[in-house]
Amino acid sequence: MDHEITGTVPNPGLIMELASAFYGSCVLFTASDLGIFAKLAEMESADAAMVAGRLGSDVRATTLLLDGCVALGLLSKTRSMYRNTASTAAFLVPGRPGDLSRAIRFNRDVYEAWGKLPAFVKAGVPVEPPEAHLGDDVERTRTFVLSMHGRAMGIGRAVVAQLDLTGRKQMLDIGGGPGTYSTLIVQAYPELKSTVLDLPGVVAVGSELVAQAGASDRVTMLPGNYHSTPYPVGNDVVIIFGVLHQESAESIAAILRRAYGALVPGGVIYILDMMTDETHTKPVFSALFALNMALIAKDGWVFSDKELCGWLEQAGFVDFEVRPVAPPMPHWLAFARKP
Repeated sequence: MDHEITGTVPNPGLIMELASAFYGSCVLFTASDLGIFAKLAEMESADAAMVAGRLGSDVRATTLLLDGCVALGLLSKTRSMYRNTASTAAFLVPGRPGDLSRAIRFNRDVYEAWGKLPAFVKAGVPVEPPEAHLGDDVERTRTFVLSMHGRAMGIGRAVVAQLDLTGRKQMLDIGGGPGTYSTLIVQAYPELKSTVLDLPGVVAVGSELVAQAGASDRVTMLPGNYHSTPYPVGNDVVIIFGVLHQESAESIAAILRRAYGALVPGGVIYILDMMTDETHTKPVFSALFALNMALIAKDGWVFSDKELCGWLEQAGFVDFEVRPVAPPMPHWLAFARKP
């Protein structure tokens, strides 16, 4: 959505598009939450009355929602019959290998926070306490961790293929949440073991997910706080995936220094995160994600690739590089080595 309001003739198109952009998000979230894509996967095709019967919903309202899904390209419609598109069937049906239905729940859960953006701009503080989904509220934490697991499963399949961990034995996963990335990595590298460090409430849910994946013998969950808990030493790999966008510049620099100390000579670090260019305005998604993080985390933002390279250099790392992950992922992957 790299739009600009430029040119000699004013055009309200961008303004009107942005003003109604949330319509599409609400249709997607509602259809996913109600299980419409799952029901259509079971029935292959159905009319609105059949879908409403399965959902126990109002036929007229269900028809309007289904038509909205068709308009957005989420469903196809032939006469009165609706069915999933190929993309919807692949990515929005729970249980399918590419399922993103849990991943998009995070976006839905922060929807209310975005409505409080004016309050954030005036006060400069998060509009909801981040502790709510990091341990204080058990159910909210569970929902958050499961959402992050779903998100990481989708991202991880693309990212793990870009890692080179051949011959590595011990990995530290800083802020590894549900342990999803560690699980995917040890499955790809059978000789590797990983320790996941994260908050107790997060690790409690993550331990269940690691066990379900049959990886408990190679992925150890360590409850703690990556700001203060001593990092296990003797690692030849450190990963920090999707963590640093909630930390201040000073905190990021400190985490990288400690990560350096946790590595053996020749050890490597991989960092996956949103990043911008040095203007902090591009890519568009990253610039908007910075606002998203600021709404829910005290130091939430998105740093630039050049800033990250600077912090890595200050920590003592060498051979650092940063590259974008293949579309449609909006992330960037950084690499560096301890001499």
